[in-house]
Amino acid sequence: MSLQSIAQGISRRLDAVQSQIAEAARACGRDPADVHLVAVSKTRTAEEIRHAAAAGCRDFGENYLQEAVDKIRALDDLDVVWHFIGAIQSNKTRLIAEHFHWVHTVSRLRIAERLSAQCPSDKILDVTLQVNIDEDPAKAGVDPEDAPCLLAQVADLPRLRVRGLMTILRQDSEPLAGYRRLAALFAELAPRAPDPWDTLSMGMSGDFREAIAAGATHLRVGTAVFGPRL
Repeated sequence: MSLQSIAQGISRRLDAVQSQIAEAARACGRDPADVHLVAVSKTRTAEEIRHAAAAGCRDFGENYLQEAVDKIRALDDLDVVWHFIGAIQSNKTRLIAEHFHWVHTVSRLRIAERLSAQCPSDKILDVTLQVNIDEDPAKAGVDPEDAPCLLAQVADLPRLRVRGLMTILRQDSEPLAGYRRLAALFAELAPRAPDPWDTLSMGMSGDFREAIAAGATHLRVGTAVFGPRL
């Protein structure tokens, strides 16, 4: 496949996804501008990301740290926002703090403390707390009943800005119900949360319409933007 056809495919799919997001937002009375697309670019090449950025995508989500750092360095001329959306190992926090603008998967105080301590002094890292909203033993995330305590602890860390909540549902979960549970917890925590408390990171390629209906502000969508992996 030629580079031109790859670029055209990404641009066409991105336009389609953005149109679907706008349509879903308007259908439930929301402003489409309040819903942000994070293009999941794990395993995608730097050139594919460059094509997506040229087509108008500004936010990219990465799961695999070393692969991500290599691409971030290769694309440092782009004005884009990098979101870490993978599992966080303690020995990887420095690279995450140095290279990313957002971290969506904070679920332990120790990880949050390391991110704050290792964040460059001229930077504030935006984070969301990952909640295991289905209380699935196979999934990462803080249990819903423990989220208030974790929020209070992380909000006190000097170089982190806690913006909201994130979740990944069980495969057999009913999406709208699961995302509404996270939205209810988000609203419950709002009176004790720092400002701005404005982010619900939920929804992927197969269920982003349900996520929008439940109040998602950040959608993590990969295949629908980049297409099948070559």
